[in-house]
Amino acid sequence: MNIPIPPPKLAGGPYIMGVLNVTPDSFSDGGKWEGRAAPHALAMLEAGADLIDVGGESTRPNAAPVDEGEEIARVVPVIAALRAATRAPISIDTMKPAVARAAVAAGASIWNDVNALRGPGALETAASMHRPVVLMHMLGDPRTMQNDPRYDDVVAEVISFLRERVAAAESRGVEGIWVDPGIGFGKNLAHNLALLNAVGRIRQEVGKPVVIGASRKSFIAKIDPRSDAGVGRVGGSVAAALKAAQGGADMLRVHDVAETVQALKVWRAMSA
Repeated sequence: MNIPIPPPKLAGGPYIMGVLNVTPDSFSDGGKWEGRAAPHALAMLEAGADLIDVGGESTRPNAAPVDEGEEIARVVPVIAALRAATRAPISIDTMKPAVARAAVAAGASIWNDVNALRGPGALETAASMHRPVVLMHMLGDPRTMQNDPRYDDVVAEVISFLRERVAAAESRGVEGIWVDPGIGFGKNLAHNLALLNAVGRIRQEVGKPVVIGASRKSFIAKIDPRSDAGVGRVGGSVAAALKAAQGGADMLRVHDVAETVQALKVWRAMSA
C-alpha cells in the first residue's frame, strides 16, 4: 500500500515525525520499546504525530554497524503491525537499500537515509521504489563523524552537499525529495547552532522541503551539562524545534511528540 508523505504545509507549521527506535543501543531510548514498539507509535500518532520514522540501526556517535538481516528482522514486523493498525505514513530510517525494500514491502512509504543515497545501489533502489526520500548530510559515518568535525563554512558546505545529492537523485528519476542538514551528524555545537539558524536559507537555496532532527541530541548537553540523554533533554529539544519551525522547517523529527505539539500550538497562538 503506497501511502505517500503529505505535501509541505502551506500554513499551520511543520509536520511532526515521531521517532520509533527498535534498537538496543540508540542514544536516548535504546531497547526501551522492545515488545511495545507498535503501541508506542500509535500513542505518538494519537498525541499529534503526522508520521512515524522506524529505525533498526543506531546512528549515534561510535555506533557499530548492524547486519542487514538483523536490521530487517527488527523493523519489518513493527512496520507490518503499524500498517495493519493505521493509515498514517511510515518512514524507514536506514542506510541499506535491501532494508528499505523490505520495509516498503511491509508497508513503509518513505525512505529516510542518513547517508543521502550514497550507498551501493541506493539511487537505483530509491528510483525503482517510487517513494519519497529524505536525504541527510552526514560528515563521515556514525563511527567517525564526531571525531573533530571541521568546516570552513558549515552552512554553505551542507547546502552544497544537499544540492549535489538532490541533483544525483533527480538524475535517476527519484521524486518527492526532502532534505535534512543532519543536526549532530558530524557537527559540533557551533555547527549545529549555525544550521538551526539557517533553516530558511537551506530551504531556499536547496529548493526542497527541510526536515530537522534535533531531538535529544548531545548539543543540548553542551549548552546544559546537567541534561542526560533521555527526558533530561526534552526542554532543549522543544526549544530547538520551535527555532526550526520559526525558520520555516517543513518537518520536525522528534521523540517527545506531545510536548512538541503543545509548544507549537502555543507558539502559533502567540504569533497570530
